[in-house]
Amino acid sequence: MKIVVDTENGLAPWRQVHDQVIHAVTTGALAEGARLPPIRQLARDLGLASGTVARAYRELEAAGWVTTARARGTVVTLPEGRPAPAELLLAAAATYAAHAQELGADLDTALNALRAAWP
Repeated sequence: MKIVVDTENGLAPWRQVHDQVIHAVTTGALAEGARLPPIRQLARDLGLASGTVARAYRELEAAGWVTTARARGTVVTLPEGRPAPAELLLAAAATYAAHAQELGADLDTALNALRAAWP
């Protein structure tokens, strides 16, 4: 898994890390039990503050995507394997809504963008 942070896209760097980890998990690029890089290492690799990566990891843990243990580090954990499709869709919708809000879009604008992107 490769994480890329674009500091000029208007989305908070911690949110970009958070969303890319979820995407990697939901697409199978990161399997349950996979270890994420240590906070300091990932922060150094991305040129971010450790606190930025720590926030992404905290948010992922609060949502149940990872667990952190001192001896094991941060690992992908999903109850009963992969989430059900409805859960994945809800997570993707929450991520999209957060992106839209951070970019200053209202609900109608966000829905129009989704409709335009729909194949």
